[in-house]
Amino acid sequence: GTGSGMGTLLLLKIRDAYPDRITATFSVYPSPKVSDVVVEPYNATLSIHQLLENADETFVVDNEALYNISHNVLKEAQPTYAKLNQLVSQIMAGVSASLRFPGKLNGDLRKLGVNLVPFPRLHF
Repeated sequence: GTGSGMGTLLLLKIRDAYPDRITATFSVYPSPKVSDVVVEPYNATLSIHQLLENADETFVVDNEALYNISHNVLKEAQPTYAKLNQLVSQIMAGVSASLRFPGKLNGDLRKLGVNLVPFPRLHF
């Protein structure tokens, strides 16, 4: 597939082209209960190094937690990838809401990173 390899290459190219910009990534980590693809844990493990080196903020989303939220909270009998992707997009919209709309909580990714990341190497 083109998941972690393509994503980390794109992240590397963005970091090279725009070194002064803050990059935030949203990574969905695999779970054996949800997926039966054998190489998913290997891809996730190999991509962690690139995320450490090239991303300033990484929001990790557990695939099993997404499935449980969709099944238990949203009462989906058999959650589809479209529903799981919709949950991820709502997470992304929630994190970036203060960047897109004016208000008292208005901020930028740099302020968000300073408040949420205690150590630069631990930006997950």
